[in-house]
Amino acid sequence: MIDAKEFLFSLPQKANPDALEGLNTLFHFEVADSGNYTVRLADGKLSVSEGLEGDASCVVKTSAESFSKLVSGDLNPMMAMMTGKLKISNPGEMLKYAKIFGLM
Repeated sequence: MIDAKEFLFSLPQKANPDALEGLNTLFHFEVADSGNYTVRLADGKLSVSEGLEGDASCVVKTSAESFSKLVSGDLNPMMAMMTGKLKISNPGEMLKYAKIFGLM
């Protein structure tokens, strides 16, 4: 099972710095049984912190189990949203950054 905290904190090393240039956004990940995390893109840098900081442009809510299945490709994001296993406050914003986050 992929740990949500480990996955999110590995994002800065995985992200292509060129893809981050000029992007500014803030995501909140509320992962039941794992914790709350803030992912910030600003000034060409991606950072992750524990807790919910700032005013997020997109909030993602799911369980640790569903998060693991989503990032491993074992759970279809659209199916997860339709069945209530995944809630995204701004799907367009998530879709825009999914590739940078390694979700596509």
